[in-house]
Amino acid sequence: MIPDLKLNALSVQLYGRHIGILNRLAGDHHLFSFEQDYVDDLRRSTLSLSFKGRSGGIVTSPRPVGRRAPPFFSNLLPEGHLRNYLAGKAGLKPEREFLLLALLGSDLSGAVTVSPLPGSRLEDEVEDVVEAHRAARRQDGVLRFSLAGVQLKFSAIQEASGGLTIPAHGVGGSWIVKLPSLQFSGVPENEYVMLELARAIGIVVPEIRLVPIADIRGLPDAAARMPGNALVVRRFDRVQRTGKAGQPTASERIHMEDFAQVFGLFPDDKYARRSYANIAAVLWAETGETGTYEFVRRLIFSILIGNGDMHLKNWSLLHREGGPPELAPAYDFVATLPYIPDDRLALTFGASRSLGEITVDQVRRFADKGGLPMAPVWRTVQEVVEKTVAAWKTLAHKDLLDRELSAALTAQIEKVAANTGQ
Repeated sequence: MIPDLKLNALSVQLYGRHIGILNRLAGDHHLFSFEQDYVDDLRRSTLSLSFKGRSGGIVTSPRPVGRRAPPFFSNLLPEGHLRNYLAGKAGLKPEREFLLLALLGSDLSGAVTVSPLPGSRLEDEVEDVVEAHRAARRQDGVLRFSLAGVQLKFSAIQEASGGLTIPAHGVGGSWIVKLPSLQFSGVPENEYVMLELARAIGIVVPEIRLVPIADIRGLPDAAARMPGNALVVRRFDRVQRTGKAGQPTASERIHMEDFAQVFGLFPDDKYARRSYANIAAVLWAETGETGTYEFVRRLIFSILIGNGDMHLKNWSLLHREGGPPELAPAYDFVATLPYIPDDRLALTFGASRSLGEITVDQVRRFADKGGLPMAPVWRTVQEVVEKTVAAWKTLAHKDLLDRELSAALTAQIEKVAANTGQ
């Protein structure tokens, strides 16, 4: 086991700029505070809309949080089995979020990095722990219990030869490798086809590939022995730069936050306390018609394919340096209904969680609560239904799905379309 570190302060950087300090206080409480020069900078890049005050300024008097890191930072860490895996390799308890941030803070999502304060005598000590964490990954026992019924995700680096390698510490790179689930069959193929269907109707999705697991270097032994394919997704919070020969050299970060972070909620609350109308209201205020109607398109598409897992962490904003927020590309489109026949929407949509229909009254309630005009929202609903029905009939990638899953998707799309009058 790696001994507990007497580390009480972490520097938080955004686009390489030190903007604040995350402190560990007495009683295992944690408090984040901004640096005054960041607060005073009217052209500062946005860390999170959760810190935005009603007048447009920054909330500068946050409250201490017991045991866990504050919600924005808690959401930067991996969840569930992957957190258990990485924490176990470092000899830490998964709930020790402050120390996990110190260990994993060099490659968090977006353009945020977290590290011991520069010049701290503990900086070298933490680096020693990181190195021990990397070396410990030669052992594979922790992963075995975490593979049952879950789709693990690892970051990967593209080699000059075109192959993919998982970095030794489990983070890093500009691709996400999503392994199959042992509980549900064909999940990588399912997500690949759903993302391609979304692309076919004009929804912006990342570059994706299906790659044989045997072709991916650096996976833990238990994962490398899994049969079948992994889904590989290019990270949209990284922009790859290339050298003169066209080979990748380095990547630039683009800051992002998910809607659990936007609402200041912990990951545990990603299925609760907010609705799709709440997301729409934020988008209407921050991105205008463009982001809002794109969100509606994706929401309707998710219902058409029977995707019950579009929780708060599966919707994100990009904050380009110094620019306004924009809706991030779509991700995690998986048809869950064929696996879970009684599945429901992750959040309420017009006071309903049904995946079986989309009604005019439901859409009106959604629009009213989100402060949106009803007419263009309903036109968007009809447009997405029409395009999805047509695209599904001719989608070339459909043959990647087994017959039962393909039939279930056809039935779901036709059922929802019929209930909207299409």
